[in-house]
Amino acid sequence: MNAGLASNPSAGGVSLIGVPTDIGAGTLGARMGPAALRVAGIAQAICQFGLDVKDCGNLAGPDNPWSAAVDGFRHLPEVVQWNQLLHDAMYAELQNGRLPIMLGGDHCLAIGSISAVARHCREQGKKLRVLWFDAHADFNTATLTPSGNIHGMPVACLCGHGPQALVEIGGQVPVLNPKQIRQIGIRSVDAGEQRLVHEIGIEVFDMRYIDEMGMRHTMELALALVDANTHLHVSLDVDFLDPAIAPGVGTTVRGGPTYREAQLCMEMIADTGRLASLDLVELNPALDVRNQTAELAVDLIESLFGKSTLMRKAVARQ
Repeated sequence: MNAGLASNPSAGGVSLIGVPTDIGAGTLGARMGPAALRVAGIAQAICQFGLDVKDCGNLAGPDNPWSAAVDGFRHLPEVVQWNQLLHDAMYAELQNGRLPIMLGGDHCLAIGSISAVARHCREQGKKLRVLWFDAHADFNTATLTPSGNIHGMPVACLCGHGPQALVEIGGQVPVLNPKQIRQIGIRSVDAGEQRLVHEIGIEVFDMRYIDEMGMRHTMELALALVDANTHLHVSLDVDFLDPAIAPGVGTTVRGGPTYREAQLCMEMIADTGRLASLDLVELNPALDVRNQTAELAVDLIESLFGKSTLMRKAVARQ
C-alpha cells in the first residue's frame, strides 16, 4: 500500500534533531554521531525527494561524567535530562505536522523519542507501530545487567520496567504496549533478558528467523495491519547491520543483515507511505573507517524516503 504524498506523514516536512551524547553507552564516541551524519549529507539526501528539511541543530544537555553505576544505573540523572529534552523537541516537531528524525547519540535516547511519539499518537487517535532494528533486545534492567549502561534498557523502560524518572517521560506508564513493537535483526540477548521479552510478549524476528524465512517475509509480518491511521516509527540502531559493512558502532555483533537485506527493509517501509518518525542511533565515528558507516546510514535513509532499486513493473500482491 502506498498512501501517496497527500496523506504521507513526510509531506509536512522533515526535521533533524541532533542529540550529541553517549550518556547511556559503554563506549565513548556516539556523541559525534550527529556531526558524522551531517557530513555524510543526510539533509541533502532527504531534500532530493522534494521535501522541506529543517535542521534544528543539536540539543544541549549535560556532559558525560563517565562514572560507575549507582543502584544499577549509570548516569541516571543525566540520562533523564537528555531524554526529557529530546521528548520536548520531538513532540514540538510532531505537533507542527513534521516528521522528526533523531540523530543520535546512543539508543537510550529512544526513551525520550518514542515517549513523544506515543504521546502524539494518543492525542491524535492514531495507532502506533514501532519497528526496532537492532542486534540487541535492549530489555535489560538494573538487576539483569552488571554494567548499568542504560542504552541496553530502553525497550524495558518504554514497557514500564525501569526507574520512575524514565518510565514516566511522556505522561503515561507504560509508554508502549509490547504488542506495538516489532524487533528485527536481534542476535545478542542475555538469558534473563530473553525470558522477560518472552514473558511480556514482544514479537521478535531474530537473525535465525530471518535466515530461515527471508527478509521479505519478515518485513511483511512486521508491517502487517499498518494502515492510513498508523504512525510508523523506525528506531534504527546501526549495529543492526553486519559489522563487515558497518564497523562504526561500539557494540558490534557478527552475523547481521547484508546491505541488500537492510535496503529491502527500508524499501518495504517506504512502500507503506506511513513512516512518520525516526531514530538513527549508536553511530560511533571514533570506531568508523572514513565515515563509511555514516554514509551507509544515509544511504538507508534515502531508501526509507523512496529511493528504490525496483526496475521491474510493480505487480499487486494477492
